[in-house]
Formats: sequence, C-alpha cells, structure tokens
Amino acid sequence: MKIAIVGAGGMGAMTGGLLKEIEGEDVSLYDIHKEHIETIKRNGLLIEGIGGERYVPVNATTRIEDIGIADLIIIFVKSYDTEEAAAEAVKINSEHTTVLTLQNGLGNVEILERAFGSEKVIAGTTDAAATIVEPGRVKHTAYGNVYIGELSGEITGRVREIVALFSEAGFNAHPSDNVMGLIWTKLILNLAINPLGTILRARCEKLIDNDYSRALMRQIVEEALRISDKKGIKLIYPDMVQAAYDLAEKNATSFNSMAQDFLKGKKTEIDFISGAIVKEGEQVGISAPFNQAMTMIVKALEHTIEK
Repeated sequence: MKIAIVGAGGMGAMTGGLLKEIEGEDVSLYDIHKEHIETIKRNGLLIEGIGGERYVPVNATTRIEDIGIADLIIIFVKSYDTEEAAAEAVKINSEHTTVLTLQNGLGNVEILERAFGSEKVIAGTTDAAATIVEPGRVKHTAYGNVYIGELSGEITGRVREIVALFSEAGFNAHPSDNVMGLIWTKLILNLAINPLGTILRARCEKLIDNDYSRALMRQIVEEALRISDKKGIKLIYPDMVQAAYDLAEKNATSFNSMAQDFLKGKKTEIDFISGAIVKEGEQVGISAPFNQAMTMIVKALEHTIEK
C-alpha cells in the first residue's frame, strides 16, 4: 500500500516510521518544516523510546506532489492546519484513495469531507504518544489504542485492512462502529484537562489534587454532556467526569499536549476543542459558559506569547 503521512510531527513521523518497518509498505512523510524533513532524508528517521532506538529509512519531502498518488492519506497536522493540509493532499488523491484523520478535536472530518468527498473519509482516535526531540528524531512513549471506523458506522473491508496494518505495526488497533462517539469522548476528555492545564501551567496531577480544579473539570464536562446528549452522541464511558479524573491521574506527571504547545510558544488547538463545543452548543440551543471562558482565557494567553 502506498501511504502518505501528512504532518510529520511526533505522532505523524512515529506512525509513518512504524508503518514503514512493515515489509513491502511504501510510506512517505510530508511536512513543511524543512530542517526536519532534510534531516530525515539525509539520515533516516531516528525513533527512540519504547521499542528501542533505530534509524528508519523513510521517504520524506516538503513537496507533496513528489509522493505521487497515494492509496491511503493519514492526516496528522494540528487542527488549525487541516484546511491548508487538505488543499495540498488533494494533489495526491485519486478515485481509489482513502483519507484517514487521527487528529484531536472537532471539525477535521468536515474539512476533509469538503476537500475529498464524504465517501473518501474515515476517522479514528488514538492515545498512542510520541514527541519530536529534535529535527529528524522522535521519542515514542506509548503504543496505545487506535480505533478506526467509517463515518456511517459500517465495518468495511478498507477499515479492516487499515486496522490490520496498524496492528502489524505494533499498535493495539480496533475497528469501530461508533467512531463519532469515540471522537466526542476524546474531545470531552480533552476539554476537561487541556485548557485548564494550560491556564494553570500545571501537570495533570495538579488538576485533581484540589476541590477547585476538580469542580471546574466537572462543570466543563457536564456542559459538554448536555450538548452531546442533545445531539444523540453515544459516548464510550458511562461516567465522563470520572473518566476525566482517571485520565489526569494516569498522566499525573505529564503536561497535556495543549500545555506543551503553549509552553513552547506555539499556537494551541483551543478553537477545535473548547471553542468547538461552544459552537456545537449554539447549534442546539445550549450555552457552554465554562467552555467559553476556557476558550477566551487560552486565546488571551496565546497573545502573551512573545513572537
């Protein structure tokens, strides 16, 4: 299978590297960050962490058209770059191409549907983890679960084939008949942890060690639950508040991904997380003042970053 990874950050590069290690798979990484790509082209991709340290020789480019027509395009860019990435990725699209998003937040599926057509797009979630250490080098910290499914809920042949591919690469991969429920579940967990951890500049353990932040997490989640219930979304966990507390405990010593981006001086995905739930609420006539506040505070904080 000819696979194009669009967005070769930590998760994209790690996933592409692991897929390339499967014999016979043709994998290319595309990213606009020249130093990262040139280092991979020159030396191969250095993957460290779980699974050991090794160089993976994988094609890498800053010109997506050099990849050629792909069978599978996997989108791993930050949500605020999805529209621009989709405009590039259509250059390697054909009538037989499948487009998979494993991104955080809401809105990515709809952007990709507009660019490629609904029949091309499938979606999923993952809690695997990897970060860029330096250009050309990623640290793989967790294999995690990968869930992939059709937007319709049907378990199709292409879903089974891609799940099998991820499984062979070492992921704990599963087909899903409720992929939108998975996306919303992950969204609500991100709502509870990411903006609050960013605002407080705190590791996850600090979000659950006092009554004040726990109460904030509860209010944030309960707003989102009223909206998801109105929209008929079938969530994965029966108690989403407790699931958020449990996730914070599981990642106790870590900064969440939004906080990491902010602390590195990068733009966050707040518009596709807290901002997205506010918009979803507006569509069904439910206000989300706590999530609105999280959105506005994080965006205000972004304006404090020295350019």
